[in-house]
Amino acid sequence: MRKSYLLILLFLIPNLLWAQDPAVIQNIKHEGLENSQVMDIAFQLTEVSGPRLMASPGFYRAADYSVNQLKEWGLQNVKRDPWGDFGKGWELTKSYVAMKAPWYKPLIAFPKAWTKGTNGYKNASVILVSAQDSAEVVDKYKGKLAGKVIIMDNLIDYTLTAKTDLVRYTDAELDSMQKVQLTPPDTAAQRRRYRSYFSGDWRKARIMAATLKEMAEEEGAVAMLTSSARNHDGTVFVQGGGSHKMDAPENFLDIALALEDYNMIIRLLRNNTPVNLEVDVATRFLTDEEKGYNVIGEIPGTDEKLKDEVIMIGGHLDSWQGATGATDNAAGSAVMMEAMRILKTLNIAPRRTIRIGLWSGEEQGIYGSRGYVAKTFADRANMKLKPTHEKFDVYFNLDNGTGRIRGIYLQENENARGVMTKWMDPFKDLGVKAITVSNTGGTDHLSFDAVGLPGFQFIQDEVEYGSRTHHSNMDSYDHLVPDDLRQAATIVAGMIYQAAMSD
Repeated sequence: MRKSYLLILLFLIPNLLWAQDPAVIQNIKHEGLENSQVMDIAFQLTEVSGPRLMASPGFYRAADYSVNQLKEWGLQNVKRDPWGDFGKGWELTKSYVAMKAPWYKPLIAFPKAWTKGTNGYKNASVILVSAQDSAEVVDKYKGKLAGKVIIMDNLIDYTLTAKTDLVRYTDAELDSMQKVQLTPPDTAAQRRRYRSYFSGDWRKARIMAATLKEMAEEEGAVAMLTSSARNHDGTVFVQGGGSHKMDAPENFLDIALALEDYNMIIRLLRNNTPVNLEVDVATRFLTDEEKGYNVIGEIPGTDEKLKDEVIMIGGHLDSWQGATGATDNAAGSAVMMEAMRILKTLNIAPRRTIRIGLWSGEEQGIYGSRGYVAKTFADRANMKLKPTHEKFDVYFNLDNGTGRIRGIYLQENENARGVMTKWMDPFKDLGVKAITVSNTGGTDHLSFDAVGLPGFQFIQDEVEYGSRTHHSNMDSYDHLVPDDLRQAATIVAGMIYQAAMSD
């Protein structure tokens, strides 16, 4: 379900009355742009807390900081809020990977999450595995993997590109987004694309990799090396290496390499030049706590008739482990926290309750927000609505990097255009322009959408999100753009103020 069927009348009212004070909007702009604390918040979430892999010590450090900070600002009902069972945590405690022969070179390498370590220092030769399918893998390499580091014979083609990492929307692109019209989805074409994607080379490669890892585990291999076309110019995109479920075995060590190092090793081995690696990786699995937690806090409403209604904002707090998760998504979490700080600093008493959610487990499947929505508003499994469902007004999400806000996706809810236009109008001078009926996916607003609650994601300038920082070892504090985050926090604060005060 993409549209809010309970609030549709609100969006259709032609002449909304507005209770907010225009002077407050100017005060919000001044506080957000001139007295911002968003970069201080981001610093605490990233470099002080460390990587925030779900259920890791870094995640809990960031959650505890967020709880304490929200309380210090004066928010109420602030807590670490359990949403359900997640599984085990994981922490990287040591990682050293270098080429020892034919000459020495430290490698740009990152172990994947939820994989085990090497149980001490290993000096291992690398074996090049070349096969067409899993049957050939078994036939050619069974019994040959003990004590080896494994690499598939899959040289990655690297093509130079003139595209810059710094990407911002042009006016023409934003205008085009606004002109998009709803069309019935071509479900047949979608099914064909799905079948093609999951039934071709991708599926064969996954089966081969699974077979190889199983053999490697049985025979006592040291590790597997992997890479992708995205891993270039020293950037390594690194995520999970297996299940995080509490009863899942420790996953075989899978190490993501930069493309340049990965291709170098393959070329040497193709040339019959032996390659030896030094590998010393230590990881820790955390099994004391299975539950997942979000951070929740609110500014209670003050209007007797409207205080039980909820305006909500959020972003996910968890990250991957290759860096400190600055653009994905300390940026969104810091912006949403800063928006709440702005309102509290200005002593705004909203008519409706304004609530913040900092979600966990987003990277594994938007678990945290789904769990929260299911227990608080409605479970999408049975669509049994709780009384609070009717009192929910709107959710705004931020999770597309450090780029400034340029507009909003309506998630096919064309009837929301009028109210969004009014709420965004005071911020045109900050570069907000596009309101598009299009969908965007992949993050926590979908949890609200799925049960008929109006959840929206902002349009943001990409900056270098897709090409450089998303899930990579470059996702660090230095890749945040302070002016963009100040702009975003100011707009969010203004949007939720208007939503909370509207008649």
